Amino acid sequence: MADKAALKAYWKTNIKYLAILLSIWFIVSFGAGIIFVDTLDQFRFFGFKLGFWFAQQGSEIIFVILIFVYVFLMNRLDNKYDVHED
Repeated sequence: MADKAALKAYWKTNIKYLAILLSIWFIVSFGAGIIFVDTLDQFRFFGFKLGFWFAQQGSEIIFVILIFVYVFLMNRLDNKYDVHED
């Protein structure tokens, strides 16, 4: 890490990634599992009502996928700013 400006840009991007990914998880878990459950229950997924599935399994699966996306994005960001864990 060369200077304070690069460090500030690094953390700004990191916080942006976190905000976007956690917003997606919130929308999926709260929106699909609670707010839109009646609308989604009109559809079936693996034999279960879709709203129920999102409330029970979908939000957890999305969260795990988002963890992998975050790791990918952070590895790319670390390489961009030449930040390495020693």
